[in-house]
Amino acid sequence: MSGVCVVLVTAPSMEKGAEIARTLIDESLIACANLIPGIRSIYRWKGELCDEAEVLLVMKTRGERFAAVEARVRSLHVYEVPEILRMDVAAGHQPYLDWVLGSVR
Repeated sequence: MSGVCVVLVTAPSMEKGAEIARTLIDESLIACANLIPGIRSIYRWKGELCDEAEVLLVMKTRGERFAAVEARVRSLHVYEVPEILRMDVAAGHQPYLDWVLGSVR
């Protein structure tokens, strides 16, 4: 295991996604975030079928910082139940992994 994890979060707009990403980077909770526009999410919420445009944040951090990232995203997010998913990175380009690890406090 590399010690790095990827955190996926959906947001309602590029502006909100960028706000979350900048805050987490400023607070050294993540090394970086990619914002992918044009996500279309279809789901059932409180008995209603929803079909929404969203932005996907792909954030990289240390595995041991996931709980702090999750808590901070929850505090910044506008959704009642935001999507916050952790995927552990088994291996990768070592210089990049070292950069991620060195960028997160």
